[in-house]
Amino acid sequence: MITPTRLSYGVLALTIILAGFLHLATPLLVVLFAYFALRQFFFLTKRKWLALILFILVVAAIGSAAVYFTRAAILALPDVADSSIPSASAWAQQRRIELPFTDFESLRAVVIDTLKEEAHYLRNVAHFARSTTAALVFTLIGIVAAVSLFFNAGLDPYRSTHAVKNNLYSICCDEVSTRFRDFYRSFATVMGAQITISLINTTLTALFVVTVRLPHAPLIVAITFLCGLVPIVGNLVSNTIIVFLALTISLKLAIGALVFLIVIHKLEYLLNSKIIGDRIRNPVWLTLIALIIGERLMGIPGLVLAPVVLNYVRVDMSKVEVPSAPQNLG
Repeated sequence: MITPTRLSYGVLALTIILAGFLHLATPLLVVLFAYFALRQFFFLTKRKWLALILFILVVAAIGSAAVYFTRAAILALPDVADSSIPSASAWAQQRRIELPFTDFESLRAVVIDTLKEEAHYLRNVAHFARSTTAALVFTLIGIVAAVSLFFNAGLDPYRSTHAVKNNLYSICCDEVSTRFRDFYRSFATVMGAQITISLINTTLTALFVVTVRLPHAPLIVAITFLCGLVPIVGNLVSNTIIVFLALTISLKLAIGALVFLIVIHKLEYLLNSKIIGDRIRNPVWLTLIALIIGERLMGIPGLVLAPVVLNYVRVDMSKVEVPSAPQNLG
């Protein structure tokens, strides 16, 4: 019969494999992030219900900010186009480049004509809508699961009612709980390093935003920090918002912001490999390889999970003692 310990390792490995194979890495990350946030709020408040209230307020604030920026982007797009297209046209004329548009209306006509030629566009839009809806549903499910784990993480809540106290099911539940508890600790370790990286990126970005006097500076700084908790890609999301806001002021400022943020983005690769590598005590090259493989297997969630899995494997394997080979006296 397979031992409970081996079974628990199999359950953890199967969970990670299925998360990648069934494209469920996002809800897995939502559970980890939400549980991590709840634990941090509990550390501050010492009360679970108060921690839950703070967590709900933060999630609501993030959702409101996302809706606000999306709406603002849609409303501001015509003004941005009208202010930036003349500069782009002048730049193109100096280099004898003929652009297919001269204002926002002509740009929209070009986009519509292009989309009409792409018959598969409507299928892509429908697929994107379904994917977005599924992601939102999985996010809500992940949050509910994290809250449930936060209040009761036991796998065998009716253990005292079993006829056999030392039964196989209860022992297996204990071992599975231990594996996932250790995996969460690895996630918390990596997140601690990622918070350090996000603080560095946020500080540099805040200096730039304040220096050039971009609008909505406090909100941009907050979004930069939250996006920075996701390796590499989170930085790209916040950079896109900053470049868009810079474009509402001038094309020159937008180009300057883009160059500055590209430098910050390259810096984050080194920060991820160095800081996270030091925190999980793995060499830089191994951390970079893990990030690349994680991204290829699971996309964006793989960037987050890769160093977590790497750290978990190192920590767990370091607990196993290997008997030394007997010396050959003959």
